[in-house]
Amino acid sequence: MKITDLLSSDFVARLDALDILSRKVLQGKLHGERRAKKRGQSVEFADHRPYVAGDDLRFVDWNIYGRLEQLFLKLFLAEQDLSVQVMFDTSASAAFGDPPKDLAGRKLAAALAYVGLVNNNRVTISSFADGVVRQLPNMRGRAYVPQMAEMLLTARAEGLSHFEKACRQIVANRGGSGVVVVVSDFLFKEGFESGLRRLISDRYELYVIQMLCPQELEPELTGDLKLVDVEDGDAAEITVSGALMRYYKRNLNAYCNELKAFCTRRGALYALTSSADPVEGLVLNYLRRQGLLR
Repeated sequence: MKITDLLSSDFVARLDALDILSRKVLQGKLHGERRAKKRGQSVEFADHRPYVAGDDLRFVDWNIYGRLEQLFLKLFLAEQDLSVQVMFDTSASAAFGDPPKDLAGRKLAAALAYVGLVNNNRVTISSFADGVVRQLPNMRGRAYVPQMAEMLLTARAEGLSHFEKACRQIVANRGGSGVVVVVSDFLFKEGFESGLRRLISDRYELYVIQMLCPQELEPELTGDLKLVDVEDGDAAEITVSGALMRYYKRNLNAYCNELKAFCTRRGALYALTSSADPVEGLVLNYLRRQGLLR
């Protein structure tokens, strides 16, 4: 499976020119393989580490290879190791919508993970429902792009949501510094607060992308209906009226504003988007303006 099965080849070509940024990457003692972007910094040689599949061959020490016939990478004091954590929602409710929310979420996750991999960042991508469902941890380098694409293409939206549990599992295995991007509708019955509190850290910048579908943003429902929760089977019988639709929209707007305010107070970035909006615009325009990409 290829990344172009999810994203257009033109879009992928534009992603090749981008990089992920973090203001919270630690300096000094943190040695890695990511070339420092700031001008004027020292690139004093610090150490070696064994080469692993997917590493950038530009940093191979060929003198050592000539002597030992083993591949080692050069590490530099001014270099920074950036961790990119991408979480995307694959609970049953994510399959709702036309186009479905989970498809748009997987495309966004693919774009961000791809940028991280081609820039030699340490990328972890996780799908979550009732906790973490699947995870590809600590990938580095372009060689992992097919594996990442296969995971995203085969991910299925099913099961209950338990966001706090997923966040607890992610944080337990998280190291280094960098960025965390969460892609979800955030319509969790238990709420979003406890989960997001776990992700907030002095070492990580948090990006919250709320993905709703057109049918949630502008419902076209009429008459007497029985609504059934796709995750737990809870049912409610309603009669749709103009007053009820206005009430729904006020509540949805208040909930989204509450999520945005929660993120803003804690230094996280929040974005609301529709599954019908092209992911290219979200990545190439909005997330670049917000400083996640350049």
